[in-house]
Amino acid sequence: MRVHRRHFMELLGMSVAGSAMLSRAQSPIPVPAPPVTGPAGDNDRPEYHLLAPHNWMNDPNGPIFWKGKFHMFYQLNPNAAVWGDMHWGHAVSTDMIHWRHEAIALAPTPGGADSEGCFSGSAVVFNGVPTILYTGVQNAAPDKATIRDGQNKLRETQMIATADGDDIAHWVKTETPVIADPPADMQVTGFRDPCPWKEDDGWYLALGSGERGMGGCVLLYRSQDLRHWTYVGKLAQGMPGDSPTATDPVGSGDMWECPDFFEVNGTHCLYYSAKGKVILMTGDYDKAAHRFTQRHSGLLDHGSYYAAKSFVAPDGRRIVWGWIQESRPQAEFAAAGWSGVMSLPRQLRASADGQLIIEPAKEVELLRGTVVRSPLASGTPHRRTSETLRHEFAFNVKKHPASLEFRLQTGGAVRWRITLDYATGKVRCGSAEFALPAPVLGAADLRIFLDGSVIECFVGGREAVTNRVYGLIPGATTLVSEVKGPGSVELSHWPLNAISKDRLTS
Repeated sequence: MRVHRRHFMELLGMSVAGSAMLSRAQSPIPVPAPPVTGPAGDNDRPEYHLLAPHNWMNDPNGPIFWKGKFHMFYQLNPNAAVWGDMHWGHAVSTDMIHWRHEAIALAPTPGGADSEGCFSGSAVVFNGVPTILYTGVQNAAPDKATIRDGQNKLRETQMIATADGDDIAHWVKTETPVIADPPADMQVTGFRDPCPWKEDDGWYLALGSGERGMGGCVLLYRSQDLRHWTYVGKLAQGMPGDSPTATDPVGSGDMWECPDFFEVNGTHCLYYSAKGKVILMTGDYDKAAHRFTQRHSGLLDHGSYYAAKSFVAPDGRRIVWGWIQESRPQAEFAAAGWSGVMSLPRQLRASADGQLIIEPAKEVELLRGTVVRSPLASGTPHRRTSETLRHEFAFNVKKHPASLEFRLQTGGAVRWRITLDYATGKVRCGSAEFALPAPVLGAADLRIFLDGSVIECFVGGREAVTNRVYGLIPGATTLVSEVKGPGSVELSHWPLNAISKDRLTS
């Protein structure tokens, strides 16, 4: 008997349906959900940090509070997940934690002074108008270039843009640079990243720079209107770099980029980025001589943290963000379709002896779920496995043990660890090792934030270290806390909430 193909399929469907009904009645068989693809299914991609919707993100730029909202700008390549074609991305928030992306704020102007990119800068309010100062780059003849790294021949100039409307979603650029040339007697190794502030006699601006074989430096300018600037001199000068003939002056220390200069609790702070780190100095500023004198130095963060940028919150707190870099090969993050993360907001203040205190901003606590507190016993590791990679841990030491360790394990293999070694007075985390500080009053001895592939750690309110760990698996990654030797430690653990359902920030 011939059976028509359509009829055969109908009979087959009835048979399958009947079998399914019988199977469900006898023994339920769960149907697995299809795997989640794209950003939402990428376990390496953070869920409560600010990051671009896709492609490349680097330096935080121009954080500003305006009309009841926080605005964060950042370096963005809208066309690929690798560095290049620098634009200014833009995100807005009411609490510095939950962000919504806006349209691109600044884009290169073909044929203009920023034709090859809108590099980093700052935002201020001038005469009631939000105003951006940034570095524009364009191709140049070798004798006019300010970037001479063996790869690029680019000229950097300082540009200005003003907000068009109270939502500051649209910006009007001035085509002519406001600072067109470096000082005439300098062969600079770089000339970028303006940082402005106001003093009694006008506006001042710090620029990252340096001279080959002489060291990095910060150049100082003065203006009354943000458009006409006069060179004052060097705010600070470093020592000659590690390799005078190196093609990368930032890597050698002959160029200081992304400077930030401010006063907090009566102490002046200057930090800049070079050699892959944010180098921090605190000290005194002579306003008459316009010279900064260093008293203390260190690192703002011992890990994958770079190009820090700060601003003053409405309540007077100095808040800083940094770019959390990738530590995997470029081919991997290019294939993933995204690169770079903004750090959590951190609060800076100075202690009585002029040293910097660094802690997560209080707004981070908005992410917390229900806390679980556990005493840690010596010799008995505390283990937890979670279905998410979103956590905060705080360790409060009541009596010092020999050591306190926190680590991440997958399949029994240790993927990452940090150790507070009280016996030797050292902190060890990956390749970083530094002195174990005495905790600031009220600060946890160790505070850890895990978010996908990002780990931010704070030690005693005085030191920070940020790392990237890829390939962690929710439900298969064990979080282990261990105390060795007699001591008394309390662990507080909070699950943290995502700020979007699909890892797209907003």
